[in-house]
Amino acid sequence: MHYLKSNKKKLFVLLFVCFCVITLSYLQTFSVIPERLILLEGEEYIYNFKSLYFVNIKADNCDVLKLNNNSIKASGNYLELISPLAFKTQKKGTVKLNFKAFGVIPLKTMQVDIIPSKKLVACGNTVGVKIKMDGIMVIGVSDVDTENGIKKAPAKDGGLKAGDIIYEINNKKMTDIKDMIRQIDDSKGGKLEIKYKRNNNFYTTVVYPIIGVNDKRYHIGLWVRDSTAGIGTLTFYDPETGSFGALGHGITDIDTGLLMPVSSGEVLESNIIAVKKGEQGTPGELKGIFLENKPPMGNIYKNDECGIYGKVCEDYRISKKRLYPIGIRGQVKVGPATILSNIEGNKIDEFSIYIEKVARQSFSGPKGMVIRVTDKRLLTSTGGIVQGMSGSPIIQNGKLIGAVTHVLVNDPTRGYGIFIEWMLKNMNEKTASNSQMAEAG
Repeated sequence: MHYLKSNKKKLFVLLFVCFCVITLSYLQTFSVIPERLILLEGEEYIYNFKSLYFVNIKADNCDVLKLNNNSIKASGNYLELISPLAFKTQKKGTVKLNFKAFGVIPLKTMQVDIIPSKKLVACGNTVGVKIKMDGIMVIGVSDVDTENGIKKAPAKDGGLKAGDIIYEINNKKMTDIKDMIRQIDDSKGGKLEIKYKRNNNFYTTVVYPIIGVNDKRYHIGLWVRDSTAGIGTLTFYDPETGSFGALGHGITDIDTGLLMPVSSGEVLESNIIAVKKGEQGTPGELKGIFLENKPPMGNIYKNDECGIYGKVCEDYRISKKRLYPIGIRGQVKVGPATILSNIEGNKIDEFSIYIEKVARQSFSGPKGMVIRVTDKRLLTSTGGIVQGMSGSPIIQNGKLIGAVTHVLVNDPTRGYGIFIEWMLKNMNEKTASNSQMAEAG
């Protein structure tokens, strides 16, 4: 009896150990398989997942990618993850790869986006950026002082909040603040039906304007904004399409911190006239002027978390002397690199930096790299990274790999950079969307 109990205990321990090993191996495999990859068309990439699992990989699009130099079958390809896995990209497109352990246990779905392999012009020149919003952004709500001494808040009572974007009033599209003021004046205190957007959802509310005690005009108690302007850096130019990308991060409203949707916009030539040097706890700044006596360089059509995008005007010519191949995330290494920046007049200089950390996250964002300025000239002039340098292209091993995005306020010699692949992916998505709309029309 004692012998049987001992064997049962050993069997239980063995099964428990096996369960733990399988579970840990599953979790390890799950963590090393990224949720998303961006690869270049016509290239081969080797990934070593170092897992003990035998998997079946199915694809929802079998035409854009090969695995270990074999086409993906409808029934899936059975592969061992203990050996390196080769991805051979065939053409531009998107494929979702569904991994199943032992062919039956769901493991992970990985999206692979394949973007064109091309050379881009690395720019580095500062530009004036002007954008006109799509809609009118609420940046604050307030009370209105009435003639009888009572404070009222029509907009607040109607449920409007800072960050809401107003698109229509009484079924009329609002293109600027003047349109809103005209609707409020013409209401004579009557009903205003306001259509607005909050957190990607549309809502409608009703507000009744009231007469203010100071100016005897109708008010609803809103502070709003419909445009913005500033200085940033042009990252790249695509000579094949005429498209450009800049900043490496989105333009956000200074009061609400929300991305500003673009109705229209333009980039203008600029000159840097002064530099406010960055210090610990106080970010520096490039101070420039817009050359508004010259025609715009290009038009802006998109503002998102990875930058602003647009097309260069047909009569504007950008030098192609800094033409670089693209370097994707997997090719970015910890080590020396350079940035192109314009910190004086309109002169573009190359400065040395060091990439301290390369994030392996599979989601897009402006903080893919941690960089440190090592160039003595730049440290002497600016103290490191300053406002206005966002978008400065990052070059490593002869490839355009990303752009400067943010400075660390407590250490201006260090900051963040975005991978160029994310800027290109977002730009290509917008270009494809515009093409589809044109075809449909």
